[in-house]
Amino acid sequence: MLWRLHEFGTQRFVELERRLGTISSKVLTQRLRQLERDGLVERRYHAEVPPRVEYDITDLGRSLQPVFAAVGNWSEANMPAVEKSRQAYTGPLPR
Repeated sequence: MLWRLHEFGTQRFVELERRLGTISSKVLTQRLRQLERDGLVERRYHAEVPPRVEYDITDLGRSLQPVFAAVGNWSEANMPAVEKSRQAYTGPLPR
């Protein structure tokens, strides 16, 4: 979520939900509220008809960019091994 805001800039709720794909509206709302509370996301309400709400990453959230880059680099280097492990796994799958 933070990465998507960092990558694409200001987004409306439905845009963010579409980009994330696998998260329910309820969980997305909860996470955005937590990130706003923590100062990592800014929520802007526009009193229009219909009302419009936009989300953006804050400077504090942007300060995580080196972490995003490190995770991205790790993923590029290690996802083939992760996929191989997933294919070899024979235990029970999480629910």
